[in-house]
Amino acid sequence: MRRTTCARLGLSALLVTGSLALGVTPAGAQSEPAPSATRLNALNAQVERQLGADSAGTYLDRETGNLVVTVTSDAAAERVRATGAIPERVERSAAQLDAAMDTLESRAKITGTSWGVDPRTNQIAVEADRSVSARDLARLRRVADSLDGAVRVKRVPGTFEREVAGGDAIYGGGSRCSAAFNVSKGTTKYFVTAGHCTNLSANWSATSGGAAVGVREGTSFPTNDYGIVRYTNGSSPAGNVNLYNGSYQKISSAADAVVGQAIKKSGSTTKVTSGSVTAVNVTVNYGDGPVYGMVRTTACSAGGDSGGAHFAGTVALGIHSGSSGCSGTNGSAIHQPVREALSAYGVSVY
Repeated sequence: MRRTTCARLGLSALLVTGSLALGVTPAGAQSEPAPSATRLNALNAQVERQLGADSAGTYLDRETGNLVVTVTSDAAAERVRATGAIPERVERSAAQLDAAMDTLESRAKITGTSWGVDPRTNQIAVEADRSVSARDLARLRRVADSLDGAVRVKRVPGTFEREVAGGDAIYGGGSRCSAAFNVSKGTTKYFVTAGHCTNLSANWSATSGGAAVGVREGTSFPTNDYGIVRYTNGSSPAGNVNLYNGSYQKISSAADAVVGQAIKKSGSTTKVTSGSVTAVNVTVNYGDGPVYGMVRTTACSAGGDSGGAHFAGTVALGIHSGSSGCSGTNGSAIHQPVREALSAYGVSVY
């Protein structure tokens, strides 16, 4: 079932501690980055807790560095100022944007489409990939036109696909994926990855045909896209992310991504790519089922990157799900918010 914008705004406490992809010892750890991402995500969480459904979404103003909070009343604007963020009066409330997404869900649920909230324009941003027929695209546009400007539609290259491949990194069921973050519960160590990956196999290896390093303990796809694998080889992997340049990024907290925020993606195919967040609370209509409450970014990706890490500095943000096309930072990549997976399995990054 689709999660509403209001429901997402209620999930805002930060989870503290660190993580990474499959147990590598840092051979030249990267120096700690400036804590701007941590401050941004902490302020965003505070605003979401305090305003809830009184905000139609938040975004980072990349020119000023300010967190902007969209509101529809003077009272809500005053509460925003009290947090240190910048209020912006908009036409549509969170409830109105949710109603628009409900209409898309009921009248335009077409494989090859995705939609989510873009608070910068106070709209639902819809993307249709090349698999969407002219007839279906016309239907989608008719539905959008009926919603009084609340929805905008654009074509995107490629097709929305889950990005599993056969090759290198974490292996299971004859396929290759990527690990996202190492996590723990007490003294037990796990890694989280995409649910469409953990659906494929119970046992996971670090090399093709190699000995199992972990066993699946949970999986959720479609609707969500996360899974968890418990290490069974006695290892205690570091809580960091591979930067594929001989260094590693320490992860010390987890948070929900903010529209406009700069992020990086680490995956076993395209390695480290950069981009920014363009929409939240995104529905993606994959060919084998929808996923809800996702985040859309421009970080480039390709087959085999599924399950990889989306992060900003020391902050874990998401688990890579899929994309539609990839050209520099003009792709449309999707991640599963990591906090939801951590909560589902009762684990923390470390």
